[in-house]
Amino acid sequence: MSTTPIILDAIEKRRVVSFRYKEATRTAEPYILGFDDKNTLVLSAVQLTGGSGTGFRTYRMDELSFLHMTDRTFSGRHPDYNPRDVYFVRVLGKV
Repeated sequence: MSTTPIILDAIEKRRVVSFRYKEATRTAEPYILGFDDKNTLVLSAVQLTGGSGTGFRTYRMDELSFLHMTDRTFSGRHPDYNPRDVYFVRVLGKV
């Protein structure tokens, strides 16, 4: 199953996701899913646990595995969130 519908659903419902990325299990608040200037599908999310600490991170969707949406919700009002992030050439979904 593609991970894209899960992320888009989590963004719409403002639900925390859990996934494996670079050999670490992580939880994150998904904010933007879209394509960068190299046409790579990327998730911009606030990492809550795992990896290199907390805060906004970008994740290549083709490197994500074991993705699932949790029951935990988030407000979608992170102070560092930029809904007009120029990193994204084409946005599929955003908070």
